[in-house]
Amino acid sequence: MLVWAPVREKLDIMKFVRDLMWAPTIGLSWLWGLGFFYSIHVTLTYGWLGFFGFAIANVGGLWLFGYILGRTKRSPDQIIKDIEGRYAGVFLLFQMAALVVTIFGFVAYLWQPIVGEGSGLGVALLLLFACAIGHALPLQQLKLLHIVYTIIGVTAAVVLYLGLAKTSTYPGVPLQSFDARFYGLIMPTLIGFLLGPWLDIQHWQRAVTIKREGGNVGLAYGMGALLFFSFLFLNALTASAVGPIGSILSIDGLPSAQGAVSAATVLAAENGQPYLAIAFVIWTTIAMASTVDSFYCATSWFLKGKNLRSNSPLLALIPDNIASSPLWLLAGATWVSYAAVPANFSLMYFMMPFATLFVSASANLVCESLGAKARFDPVLSFMIGCGSSLIFIIGYIEPIPGFLVISPLIGLIGALPVIIELIGPRSKAIPVDIVDQPVRMMTSTPLMSATGREETAPSHGFDGEWFVMQLVPTYDDTNSVGNVYFANYVRWVGKARELFFNVCMPDFDLATTRFYILTRSFTHDYRRESKEFEQVSVRIKIARHNRKFVTLSHEIHSSSQGLLGHGEQSLMFVDRDNYNPLDIPGEVIKGFLPYWPKDSRLSPTYRPQTIEQSKRQA
Repeated sequence: MLVWAPVREKLDIMKFVRDLMWAPTIGLSWLWGLGFFYSIHVTLTYGWLGFFGFAIANVGGLWLFGYILGRTKRSPDQIIKDIEGRYAGVFLLFQMAALVVTIFGFVAYLWQPIVGEGSGLGVALLLLFACAIGHALPLQQLKLLHIVYTIIGVTAAVVLYLGLAKTSTYPGVPLQSFDARFYGLIMPTLIGFLLGPWLDIQHWQRAVTIKREGGNVGLAYGMGALLFFSFLFLNALTASAVGPIGSILSIDGLPSAQGAVSAATVLAAENGQPYLAIAFVIWTTIAMASTVDSFYCATSWFLKGKNLRSNSPLLALIPDNIASSPLWLLAGATWVSYAAVPANFSLMYFMMPFATLFVSASANLVCESLGAKARFDPVLSFMIGCGSSLIFIIGYIEPIPGFLVISPLIGLIGALPVIIELIGPRSKAIPVDIVDQPVRMMTSTPLMSATGREETAPSHGFDGEWFVMQLVPTYDDTNSVGNVYFANYVRWVGKARELFFNVCMPDFDLATTRFYILTRSFTHDYRRESKEFEQVSVRIKIARHNRKFVTLSHEIHSSSQGLLGHGEQSLMFVDRDNYNPLDIPGEVIKGFLPYWPKDSRLSPTYRPQTIEQSKRQA
């Protein structure tokens, strides 16, 4: 179909603007936890080259997250569903750690120096106000609010810089001022910031939403990363204008320059320029508020989705609003922050986990997103991360550059199996009967309707543990209103299931079989409507089983709208003569062996001898 060139160009411009509108919320959501005050400290401590080394790694990690998720075969929505159970704990711990950095930095380096002691009530009100915004507004509206935040915040930051630069007599920071501690921090900075965004739920929510609305995730994150760099650079310029004024010694006896700009604005206010202090308060408050409202919105989104798909009986007893509320994470982060401020902790020790404790989980998640098998062990990764953190602390205080260099590398040990699988040669020691199954992947078979006419021929095959059938609805599938008739979704799931069975058990014949497969129950939760000529994919996998029943999960996705609905069905097996219930027949176990759930005793990945046991059962 030909499209008139001006119309096509207008559509491309509109799509580009739509992606561009995501840049402010992407930049703001990553600004505070890992960048705002540290950009001031690193500029004053290590010079401009120190700042650019920190900023480039930070910006590069943000861009790579969007670039990789924008080019993977699986959608971010599907990836997050596949990994949410294994990574739920570390996701939430990461969010709490980022909140600690946010609240601690705001109180220690801005609110307390400017407002003074007893400022806790004001911070609590700001946090609750930001959480209320995150609760009330969906991400699409939050995106628009963050555009306004960006305009106001950047304006305040520019006024602050120009005002301080005009009155300051500081000659400016040097090009570089490196020491042994800086050289040791190069590796933690590189690994920590490159992997950091992968455990931030805020970015997963944004990637999922951008993909669902048909946007370009890589482009949106590329522009968001550039805007984020401009935020960091504004803070670095302001720090270079005031110098290391008001530097303090932290609990470890090392100088901390994060509060330099706050000290300079206090002096400016005493000299008749209170508007500079007001400008800095506006800029930092916007940075904090945009982080907290994003945290609340994204964490609530993650918990609601996880709880909806959970079969835990305990969650059924807890109201949804409580089970999916992030307020308990906020309460924990606030308690840690307020305990650390009077103890004169350094911000470095709250940033350290992102380069040590979380490295193993982040690396595992990146590799799984690129197609590696799931091998993440949360307990092992946590123990390795704790050891890595201790080595970092020793290396930072002494300093021992070698300890700092190896600390993130030790953290990567927990991800070595998936890293080796991803970059190393593929293993060929796989039983022949398992290899033979995927050979039939993505075959295309014409389907016949009940009237005998041929329908659209969908391509179908396996994508990991999911069996996927692609189809395109036509007017024949719609109702009088114009959307796809509700019963067709059930019919599509039935077609996908029969193709699933045909690929796994091609020799099954109703005339000679000794058993029948019956549908015991079927449920489907409708989420969105689809219409004609939208590319639709139906996904089915084995979710769980016991000795007699097998449960299949299914999802229906639209290329333009995302998830249309999901559900599950329970199957039972009976003999063909008397319809007496049977245990799962050996033929079924053999045919579906490669696709049993990974925690099943029938799964090839459960134990090496499982395959031979299943053959004997068959």
